[in-house]
Amino acid sequence: MKKENKVGSWAFLVGFILAVLLGLLGDVSSNAAMLTILVLIGLIVGLLNIADAEAHSFLLSGAVLIIASSMGANIMDEVPILNDVLKALLALFVPATIIVAIRNVFTMAKN
Repeated sequence: MKKENKVGSWAFLVGFILAVLLGLLGDVSSNAAMLTILVLIGLIVGLLNIADAEAHSFLLSGAVLIIASSMGANIMDEVPILNDVLKALLALFVPATIIVAIRNVFTMAKN
């Protein structure tokens, strides 16, 4: 396994666990430090963890996760803890999905 893959894999695992934990602690979107950490980890995941062969699957899964989390966060206002976890997951997966989508577009354009 390449070193970048290890870093990306660990970033994904740590980011996911951190997003859930931070979401359980409160609203990530109102805390700039927590939000910044999740966004940075999401960027690392998008840059280092997703190979070109995995891009299509990741983009499909990422899009579904983003849509479900976004819609779920709007619906789950009555369950604040779940709402906060969904927002934290969005903070992690939106930048990762954007990076992979941009890389995928460049790869398609190059070919």
